[in-house]
Amino acid sequence: MNTKTGNLTQCGIVEFPKVSDDRGSLTFLEAGHHIPFEIKRVYYSYDIPDVDSVRGAHGHKKLEQVIIAMSGSFSVTLSDGFCEKTFHLNRAWRGLYVAPGMWRLVENFSSGAVCMVLASALYNPDDYIRDYDAFCQYVRA
Repeated sequence: MNTKTGNLTQCGIVEFPKVSDDRGSLTFLEAGHHIPFEIKRVYYSYDIPDVDSVRGAHGHKKLEQVIIAMSGSFSVTLSDGFCEKTFHLNRAWRGLYVAPGMWRLVENFSSGAVCMVLASALYNPDDYIRDYDAFCQYVRA
């Protein structure tokens, strides 16, 4: 496997602190404590038209991410070019850590879903691999 990429075993669900009382719940994330990288960018997808919509469908060479379902639910399928695994996200206090060198496909959005992503780097189009076959060639090189 390419030493610049990870493997699927490095990815998984992380839980964040959840404080609840009769007023509702609050979750917080502290830099350097709950996220395994320095957060350089935050973005979110919302107003997804229907359950058949697909987001992601690309890989990253170096970027690390944590994906959180802020509202509603969706599925994230990760592939390291050898194996794949699907995670269902539906709680705002749980996130999915995505290591570098992963292909991601986000789908099965519920109505009103909001997908927030915490990223380890600023946007860099050179870090993206947008073709799955090219991604597999990259990680298998």
